[in-house]
Amino acid sequence: MRNSPSAASLLTPAQLSAVRTRSDGWGLALVAHAWGVMLGAAAVFVWWPNVLTFVLAVVLIGSRQLGLLILMHDGAHGSLCHTPWLNRLLAQLFCAWPTFADTDVYRAYHLKHHTRTQQSDDPDIILTGYYPISRASLRRKLTRDLIGRTGLAQRRAQLRQAWGPQELSALARVRHYWRALGPQTVTNLAMAWLAHAAGHGWLYLTLWLLPLLTWQQLVLRVRNIAEHAVVRAPDDMFGNARTTLANVLERALVAPYWVNLHLEHHLLMWVPCYRLALLSAYLIDNGHADKIETEHGYLAVLRKVTVARDDDPGGAPRKRATGTFANGFEAV
Repeated sequence: MRNSPSAASLLTPAQLSAVRTRSDGWGLALVAHAWGVMLGAAAVFVWWPNVLTFVLAVVLIGSRQLGLLILMHDGAHGSLCHTPWLNRLLAQLFCAWPTFADTDVYRAYHLKHHTRTQQSDDPDIILTGYYPISRASLRRKLTRDLIGRTGLAQRRAQLRQAWGPQELSALARVRHYWRALGPQTVTNLAMAWLAHAAGHGWLYLTLWLLPLLTWQQLVLRVRNIAEHAVVRAPDDMFGNARTTLANVLERALVAPYWVNLHLEHHLLMWVPCYRLALLSAYLIDNGHADKIETEHGYLAVLRKVTVARDDDPGGAPRKRATGTFANGFEAV
C-alpha cells in the first residue's frame, strides 16, 4: 500500500496558499516566451543564414517544442492559468495542436500515471521501466531520435491510427481522422500558410517539422529518462520520481519551464510549473531535502541509467505511437 504524504504534512498553510496560486499572467507569459524564442531563432537564421544559425535554430525550436508540451501538461492539470477557458485555449491551440498532441487525450492517461506511478499498470512504465540499459543501447536510441527515425515512426503510426480501420467507409474514415487529428492538421496548415505568406514557406518544413522530428524527440527521451528511470522504489513517494538539479544550459535546452523539478510535481501535482521552484525551497526549509530523489545534472542521470556491458540482447519492450505524443516513443 502506498503511503502518500498529505500536503498539510509537507507545507504550512501559508506555504500551501503560495504554491497553489494560479496566474493568467504567468500562463500567457510562458506560452508567449516559448513562441518568442522559436520565432526569434527562426528570424536569426533568416537574417543570417549559415550552418551555425541553422543548427542553433533547430536546437532552440526543438527545445521549446518540448516546452509547449510541458505547458500543455500544466494545462491538462488545470494549473497553467487561473481562468479555465484561458487555460484550455492556451493548452490546446498554442501548445498541443501545433505539436500534433491533444490535451484531453493526454489528461486521460496522465492522471493514471500520477495515481499508479512506477506500478506495473502505470501507462508510462514502458518509457523507463526497463532501465538500466547498456551504453550502446542508449546511444542507438539517441541516434535514432536525432536523425528523425523515432519521430517519423511515431507520425506514421499516428496517421494510421487517425485514419481508422480499413473496413470503415471513406466518409467514416474522414470523420475518424477529424476526431483524431483534425484540429492539429488545421493548426499546422495555418502555420505553413503563415510561413508562405511571409515569403518563407520552406521554414515550416525546416524549422518546425524538422526540429519536431529530431531534437525535440531527443530531449523528450532524456527528460523521460530523468524523471523515472532507476529511481528508488515505486512505493516511495519521495523516490518514485526524480528531481534533476539542472544548470542554465540544461534548463534552456533540455528542461524548460521547471520540468526538472519532477519529484516536487509528483508530491503536489496541482502546483503550477512556475511555483515548483518555490515548492522546492519550502520542502528544503521544512527538512525534506534528504528524502527527495535527486541527481546533479542530466549527464549524471544518463550515467546512472546505463551500465558498462557490451550490449543489450535486443529484448527490450517496444511502444508504438498512441496518438498523444506528449510522452510516448519507441522504446527499443
